[in-house]
Amino acid sequence: MKHLRLIQRAIEHGDRIALSTDREQYTYNEVVDRSSQIAAAILDSAPTPSDDLAESRVAYLVPAGFDYVATQWGIWRAGGIALPLSLSATEKELEYALAACDSCMVLSTDELAPRLSGLAQRIGINHLVIDPIAESSRDQLPTIDPDRAAMILYTSGTTSKPKGVVTTHACIEQQIKSLIQAWHWNADDCIPLFLPMHHIHGIINIMSCALWAGAKIEVHPRFDVDAIFKRVSEDAYTVFMAVPTIYVKMIETLESISPSERDSVIGGFSKMRLMVSGSAALPVSVHRQWTDLTGQKLLERYGMTEIGMALSNPYQGQRRPGSVGLPLPGVEIRLYGDDGQTIQSEDVAGEIQVRGANVFREYYGRAEATKESFIDGWFRTGDVAVLEKGYYRILGRTSIDIIKSGGYKLSALEIEATLLDHPAICQCAVVGVADETWGECVAAAIVLQKNQTVELDDLRSWCKERISAYKIPRRMLIVDDLPRNAMGKVTKPDVTKLFQ
Repeated sequence: MKHLRLIQRAIEHGDRIALSTDREQYTYNEVVDRSSQIAAAILDSAPTPSDDLAESRVAYLVPAGFDYVATQWGIWRAGGIALPLSLSATEKELEYALAACDSCMVLSTDELAPRLSGLAQRIGINHLVIDPIAESSRDQLPTIDPDRAAMILYTSGTTSKPKGVVTTHACIEQQIKSLIQAWHWNADDCIPLFLPMHHIHGIINIMSCALWAGAKIEVHPRFDVDAIFKRVSEDAYTVFMAVPTIYVKMIETLESISPSERDSVIGGFSKMRLMVSGSAALPVSVHRQWTDLTGQKLLERYGMTEIGMALSNPYQGQRRPGSVGLPLPGVEIRLYGDDGQTIQSEDVAGEIQVRGANVFREYYGRAEATKESFIDGWFRTGDVAVLEKGYYRILGRTSIDIIKSGGYKLSALEIEATLLDHPAICQCAVVGVADETWGECVAAAIVLQKNQTVELDDLRSWCKERISAYKIPRRMLIVDDLPRNAMGKVTKPDVTKLFQ
């Protein structure tokens, strides 16, 4: 049977260690075998059991680690499209994700099953618990064409509801191979994984690249600075990837611990061959602080759910703070002006547009949004940049309704919609406010209903029951009215000034 290239490479890596935790470790062979069992169980449990799911959408709520990889690969090997769900999502957010992509099935571990069993029954889809899993009589899995859809990841975009980004197996393979080449991944690498596993940073940049290369992933349930520092001081890792917020946290911790402990941790960081920062803009001051502390020059890159990684500072060569570098292998980049012309000169701002095999196939069920996102075959990112001495520098988004906070892209409109459900609120505007730790923090200006009052701590608690914790506004301000233009439209830049 012909396997997907990622699976075939795992078979070739054989008894090498693929994943480890503080208690156990798993070989590549064990991951492949487990994925085969899950694939068979999926096919046997499908609404209409068959020999091929034929691009049916299969969601899964599984923690990072052995079962996560085996579940993702099992969905692919059964012919389905994998939809990873956020462990921090509320029931309302989970329901939206399952319904918006017409999921036929949802998978979970036994521990997480209570979060899905009632929901799956209510919306009428199968719920398969992967531990334990029944033996199957199947001895053959379908052959999967690389041009098939492989995964749906949700991105906020500029609308109030997230869009499902559909990538193919060929697209994912190109994204992986581009980073393998650019960042010199090899089988001797070891990397910690503590990032959320419903975003491209964790799924592609860390997990998939490491497994393609035959490297080892050390899985952590979350970012725990003490646990990470312990392993860094033991020279456990060769590669490290994190969002700017984590680098800020590590700097603060390094400055607070004893000199002997600090020297041990810094020694571990200084020996790594590569450290990467991404998913949000890294403040130049943080970049320089990290270099001063550890001797490591962080590699900044630029990417999106729709395109994977597109730009990167070089592995060998100058890494400029505040810059995202050059196009990655196999990726074409152009800057497009408001006049409809490609920008040929340096120091002229334009929208980043991307073309290549790394670009996604479509927004699921949103043909019009897909069409509007392309021009002459180029994907319109909505991000504005300039070319400075050969390197690209990001200036911001064409839309101010996207907030990049702690590595997440958040929709201001979605958060506003939640706040407006509160009975005491009649108007609100959500904006991103510059923040040294989070890149941007979510801020909300609120107008209350007549004769209503609300305590901000109570409002945050109310929000916690309805949206994920990282979407809850960190700064809130009650105002008499919102700034508006002559047409009566709320002006977000003027709202932002209220927090300065």
